[in-house]
Amino acid sequence: MNEKLSEQQRNDGQQAPEAPPQERDTLWLITFSPTIWAVHFLLSYLAVSVWCAKVAGRAGELGDIRLAIGVLTLIALAGIALTGWRGWRKHSFGHATAPHDFDTPADRHRFLGFSTLLLSGLSFVATIYVALCVVFIRSCA
Repeated sequence: MNEKLSEQQRNDGQQAPEAPPQERDTLWLITFSPTIWAVHFLLSYLAVSVWCAKVAGRAGELGDIRLAIGVLTLIALAGIALTGWRGWRKHSFGHATAPHDFDTPADRHRFLGFSTLLLSGLSFVATIYVALCVVFIRSCA
């Protein structure tokens, strides 16, 4: 009864509470951005270590691998931005404002979207920091 009363008080002056889209809310979307960052991190460092061990030698230049990591970074940032955009769409669903702390399907939907958006922002910045290593470090030594 309290939940319904709280939801009604919150929606005063608005139309009837809206239901979230007919999709099942899962936690998978939240994990996409950190996973993209982790894969980018792993592939970047593996590529440079193999490049320095097999191609350029211990004192060699990074050369072409810098371009490959740049392309990999752009792909990763695009994937993270797409995930963040999906999170923003889930967060901005309907007319409610933050905080999304009621135990309703619509608030859970918005909360998962907001969490996805924040993790996407964190992963975006972390991916840029990983890529900055090859900008400032130009040799294998």
